Order: sequence, then C-alpha cells, then structure tokens
Amino acid sequence: MEQHVSWITQVVNQLLGRFALALLSALHIQPSQPNTPIPEHVVMGLLVLLVVTLLALFLKSRLSVERPGTTQQIAELIITNPLEFGIRDLLDENIAHGAREYISMIGTIAIFVLFANLFGMFPFLTAPTGHVSVPLACAILVFIYFNWQGVRRLGGLGYLKSFTAGVHWLLAILIFPVEIISTTARLLSLTVRLWANMFASDLIYTIFLGLLAGGTAWGWEKSHVLGAILAVFPVLIPVLFIGLHIFVSFIQAYVFTVLPAVYLGLATAEEH
Repeated sequence: MEQHVSWITQVVNQLLGRFALALLSALHIQPSQPNTPIPEHVVMGLLVLLVVTLLALFLKSRLSVERPGTTQQIAELIITNPLEFGIRDLLDENIAHGAREYISMIGTIAIFVLFANLFGMFPFLTAPTGHVSVPLACAILVFIYFNWQGVRRLGGLGYLKSFTAGVHWLLAILIFPVEIISTTARLLSLTVRLWANMFASDLIYTIFLGLLAGGTAWGWEKSHVLGAILAVFPVLIPVLFIGLHIFVSFIQAYVFTVLPAVYLGLATAEEH
C-alpha cells in the first residue's frame, strides 16, 4: 500500500490511469488502489529513466576531448576516478578478463539506482528504491545477467561444473546444492540491502521531522517566542538528514555496483 502519492503521480494517473486500468483488467489483475492504478514507485521509476536519459543526451551533445565541461568531468568520475571506486574501476578489480564489456549493463543499473536513491532528497519526489519491488527488479536483472554471462563464457555444463571446481565428486554432491542456494540467495541480499537502507533513511527523516514539528506546535501554544525558537530545529535539522540521505544514496549505489561486479567475476572465472 502506498503511503504517499505525489502530485506528479496524481497527474500521471489522471492522464494514463484509464489505460492502466484497462491493461490490468485484461491481465485479470485488481489494483490495490483503483484511484491510482499506476503506483507512486512506478511513476518515480519512470521519471528516473526520463531524467537520466535527458542528462545522457545533454552530455552526449557536449562531449569534448580538448575542453571537457563540468558535466562531462562528473560523468567521467562516475566511470573512473583516482580513488578507484568508479564503475569501470570496480569491474576491472573483480573480473579477470573482459571486464570492460560489462560496463554498459552494470553502469546502467548503478546510475539508475543512484538517481533513484537521490530522488528521496526532494520534497516533491520519492525514492522508488524505497519500495521493495524496485530493488527486487534490479536484483533480478543482475541475477539473470551474471548467470547468463557465466553460461555464455563457460557453456551450460561448464558453468554448472564451476560451482564445484577442484572438489572431489563425492564432496561435490554435497557442495553443489549449497552453492546453488548461495547463488540464488544473492537475489535476497541485493534486494533487502538496498530497500531496507533507503526505506529506513526515508522513515527516520519523516519521524524526526514529525517530532520536531510537533514540538514547535506545542511551543507555539505555550508562547510565541518559545514556538519561534523551537521552529529553528525543524528548519535546520532536516538539512542534516538530507546530507545523510545523500551519503546513504551514494553508498548503496556503490554497493549495487561492487556486488554485481563480484558476482560477474565469480560467474565468468574458470574456477569458483
């Protein structure tokens, strides 16, 4: 159940809601909120795609080798930087051969996660990654991708054999199902790690803002002077939480880059 519906989502549902209801009806799906058949996190996710696409087109039109602009320099830092935590740096570190061919896929997911996380810092937007289905969708894409790359690189049988490479066949019988479960559990790990952190970040911000606003209202009833003094906290304290949210957003985008890089390295290696 959506706890918050922004005006953007309301407008999108007014324009496209009837088409969404028709599609859901054809699929025999009953929306939990018929008034907003297109949920908040879906609208926000599509808005992230739109923003990132427009930024990419803007950047492409201004690419320059001799005189790179600020936007290009920032984009290049996301790909590679002196601290070696860019997308290409993480892939090179964790994948033995052919790391550069995975930049487009892993980079796209990482940038989507980063911008989706940062949406939560704007009062008129919400972070789509705060809804569990969005991190789950990203995790499913990563899961399918690294397994497919493992099969493509080693072959179907070779990929299955790599789960127990170098192990005696008797022991392999025991290890193989454990490795399968461990690999499948990466879906849960990626999903919960991203969703829980973004959900907690938004929840803490909302709780503290509510407490501070309540304290200000109580102070205003006692004395206008006390209320004015207490009103400083709801104005200044959220700035700290916005800074914390930005930090968490970058950390979780980093985690959602390094873990897929590790999984790709394991899947495409000759031996696990």
